[in-house]
Amino acid sequence: MKRHVALAAVAATFAATAAFAETAPMDVKFTDVGEVTESLTGQPGDPTKGAEVASTKSLGNCVSCHVVSALDASFQGNIGPELNGAADRWSEAQLRGIVVDAKHTFEGSVMPGMYKTGPFIRPGDGYTGKAAPADLPPILNGQQVEDVVAFLMTLKEE
Repeated sequence: MKRHVALAAVAATFAATAAFAETAPMDVKFTDVGEVTESLTGQPGDPTKGAEVASTKSLGNCVSCHVVSALDASFQGNIGPELNGAADRWSEAQLRGIVVDAKHTFEGSVMPGMYKTGPFIRPGDGYTGKAAPADLPPILNGQQVEDVVAFLMTLKEE
């Protein structure tokens, strides 16, 4: 009997894990206007964690290209559009699509695909001029993308 209970617990854990499995970067579905309507993880994003990702150099580092008044950063870039009021300009699905890979919405964008593993046009592995031996991992994982989107959804016009 104990064995059946243990097997049932393992099966329930597996089912729960499968229900919240992260969508692989190459499996993300974009609409014809660049939206990603489905969550990448099935879990809601955490806006506090998203703000941390957006302001951390080794993670999203959004502030290197965008002005985001809600973030305390000594230098904020002006290459990309200001993100203040982003939630009033774009829907959650649009923001998710832009964070995953902005080129689906803005063809000429220089914004890196934050949840993309290829194909890339780049100078080579470590600037050697030789192609990288394999696809690079995404800059952010699926939950970090959801966290950034949740943070961006808090940015309303004042």
